[in-house]
Amino acid sequence: MVHLMPSRPRVAIIGVGVYGPKHTIPELSFRELAFEAALRAYRDAGIDDPRRDIDAFIGCQEDFWEGIAIADEFIPEPIGGVLRPTFTVSGDGLQGVAQAYMLIRTGYFDVVSVEAHAKPSDIRTFDGIMELAFDPNYLRPVVPPNYHFYAALEAKAFMELAGATREDLALVVAKNKNIGLLNPRSISAAPVSPCDVLEAPMVSDPLTAMDIADPVDVGVVVVLASDDTVSRLGVEDRAVWIEGIGYGTETGSFERHEIGRAPSVRLASARALGEAGISNAFNELDFIETDDRYSFFEPLTLFEAGITQDPIKDLREGTFDPGGPLPVNLSGGSLSWGWPLEATGLLRLVHAIEFIRRNGGKGLAISWRGIPTYTSSAIVVSGEG
Repeated sequence: MVHLMPSRPRVAIIGVGVYGPKHTIPELSFRELAFEAALRAYRDAGIDDPRRDIDAFIGCQEDFWEGIAIADEFIPEPIGGVLRPTFTVSGDGLQGVAQAYMLIRTGYFDVVSVEAHAKPSDIRTFDGIMELAFDPNYLRPVVPPNYHFYAALEAKAFMELAGATREDLALVVAKNKNIGLLNPRSISAAPVSPCDVLEAPMVSDPLTAMDIADPVDVGVVVVLASDDTVSRLGVEDRAVWIEGIGYGTETGSFERHEIGRAPSVRLASARALGEAGISNAFNELDFIETDDRYSFFEPLTLFEAGITQDPIKDLREGTFDPGGPLPVNLSGGSLSWGWPLEATGLLRLVHAIEFIRRNGGKGLAISWRGIPTYTSSAIVVSGEG
């Protein structure tokens, strides 16, 4: 008997759902956040019964943030995955999308739901948890005044490498916070100038309070489907296609990490852009959503992703502004809508999808798990069916 392998279908995102973000959502637990986001995503995808219409469910979360052992056991029920194939990714939501993408590409799955959430308002010892994540031999013994000192080390090293100044970081903040005024999810957007950023209280030199995104509560769900399913459900008009996806992790050791660089971004972006067949971002991409949990990380990721060899020059010339040759973070970025822990990548992807649904085109979204981890994800999405 000959067993034929299924065809390798194209994969689209057909539904997105978001509840939040807000600095605190006391009325809902993290399970209820997932439920509310799932309701919105399934409605957007035209799915009436997830237990009937969805083949697999992926939750992206880490016990580290939840304060509950084996916390992923709480997620299948609110997203409709009870007694169905379920998977857990202990990482950023875009890593979960990559797993869903591969499941569908096998030809054995048609529809997969991916969930990620954040509930930092429930964490009483947030700073303590962050410090616990630091390298026990090289960082914890330093006993810094706050956990942002590690990002400050990275920022200074990058600034020296790229010839950047504090004024350049302030340009990033001002750009994103002002853009965020047009995004209803941007709870930290504000009409600020670079001078406002420079005059803000210093947290860890060279980073002021305005250079750092605040943790926020949010629930996010996205639904992926094969091309045949897109046609069957009749959702071609809102399907956004995945052209390439990648994720990468470098060394987990501080002593081996190159301060001021982001090899994981380089690995993830090279895979995603290569799979999408993109060799010249300025000619082939319409926008980029990239990580800016810290202001310096936006130009750093643009450099590591191979978008530009001189991100500071391009920043100063307005290349990444709205209306520029390659707009970056038209959502306002995390500096405007916050840092939603493991849901960062999914929320960044949602903003990219919403942009494409309105305007068409092709975009790149990059997510980073943040200090002190060394994992990043990247995805190229397009409105071209």
